[in-house]
Amino acid sequence: MSKISPFLWFDGQAEEAVNFYVSVFKGAKPGPTSRYGDAGPGPKGQVMVASFELDGIAFNCLNGGPQFKFTEAISFQVNCKDQAEVDDLWGKLTADGGEPGPCGWLKDKFGVSWQIVPEALPRLIGDPDPAKAKRATEAMLNMGKLDIAALEAAAAG
Repeated sequence: MSKISPFLWFDGQAEEAVNFYVSVFKGAKPGPTSRYGDAGPGPKGQVMVASFELDGIAFNCLNGGPQFKFTEAISFQVNCKDQAEVDDLWGKLTADGGEPGPCGWLKDKFGVSWQIVPEALPRLIGDPDPAKAKRATEAMLNMGKLDIAALEAAAAG
């Protein structure tokens, strides 16, 4: 287990979020769950903290109430091996109220920000040829979901 792990604050949807993320990501696993008891502060029986694991990283989810909301200031980057993985995750994470954003960013139905990034992107925007890198970067800046073939075509000129 990692010494540091993300801890996400939800307003009553922690259990739903864990179930959602475990269904979206291959190899994800649910973890321990604790529920509020007589002492509260949440409703007795409601999940207090639920956990899950994505790609070896433990995540914790708290039902803390309406005080705090997610923002794009924090996001989770997912490096995807190919376009099929980009398409799959993009579709699942934007479903049921998620929102597509620019440059491979999106918000899921809980408002959590994700960056769905093909492994080819750093190579293309970091090409040693500045003209190729510029074309790939300009193409990326005009995309929502990233399209590897379009990025490669832009880099090639």
